[in-house]
Amino acid sequence: MLADAAIVGGGPSGLAAAIALRLRGLAVTVYEARRPPIDKPCGEGFLPGTASVLSELGLQLDSLPGAPLRGIRFSAPRASVYAAFPGAAGRGVRRLHLHAALVDRAQELGVRLTWNHPISSLAEIKERWVIGADGIQSRVRQWAGLGCTEYDSVRFGFQRHLTLEPWSNDVEVYWGALGQAYITPVGDREIGLAVLTHRPETRLPEVLADLPELRARLGSAPATSDRGAITARRRLRCVTHGNVALVGDASGSVDAITGEGLALSFRQALLLARAVEGNSLELYAAGHPRLARRPQLMGALMLLLDGSSTLRDAAVATLQAAPPIFSALVRMHIGGPYSPLHTRY
Repeated sequence: MLADAAIVGGGPSGLAAAIALRLRGLAVTVYEARRPPIDKPCGEGFLPGTASVLSELGLQLDSLPGAPLRGIRFSAPRASVYAAFPGAAGRGVRRLHLHAALVDRAQELGVRLTWNHPISSLAEIKERWVIGADGIQSRVRQWAGLGCTEYDSVRFGFQRHLTLEPWSNDVEVYWGALGQAYITPVGDREIGLAVLTHRPETRLPEVLADLPELRARLGSAPATSDRGAITARRRLRCVTHGNVALVGDASGSVDAITGEGLALSFRQALLLARAVEGNSLELYAAGHPRLARRPQLMGALMLLLDGSSTLRDAAVATLQAAPPIFSALVRMHIGGPYSPLHTRY
């Protein structure tokens, strides 16, 4: 029996879209060229607002294996500043655990999951609605004629996991001359380490060499091999065409420095399902840029600091002298409920 919607891409964005559509009563098939477990480099730190978004999809973030995140700390060479997250905690969760939970939830709702099934053209898809959730190099985007992505910035990211008891329940961001290093607790005895840099030739050990305080904390803890990826702030002029819509990185992205990439794709999934249920993608096309507005703004501010060590050091020192300002910025970044787009099933 033919489904109502086909989703090309079975990563977290595609599975979130499938779940949201099923909760609206649509029959959904997911086509994915790989087979789980599906992993990729990711900061793996979810801000407090992500829990409410996932609860709309029927997942409880604090039930997943991981570690609570109570706040965030910025550390520059001569200053540091800390802010606790207001209200509920965030959570550090391995991407593999999140993906497994999304797969289980999709299966529970009756989503048809077809692994090892690459799609080579839109002509193969007979369902009424086609959702492209196939990442930064989206082929669905190309097939639908939605044009090229406009790149505002491109950076290079690397990640490893270390067997080490976290020394805090915070996300820690260390700023150095070569880039930033992010520490995220993801278990009782596991932390995630990610670095971001503008320099394509720079690698994770070089960034760490410039951060002696962090390097000393990590010591010789057992670690996985490094994995790399590109992160970019990207915008599309349009994310829908006819019966085709894009979600997640296929539809544009925020720089990983915001920590909002996956949470943004979950919000997009909820809005997309509402639009499809209403038999029109116009609601999604109109609402998509509004969902990205706040993380895009915060990403631009963070990248401004990344571009000038003088400005960055002065900003962190100023915030260290006035912690309430940093707390206010963190509250603004986390944001509140995303109404007017927020609806319950």
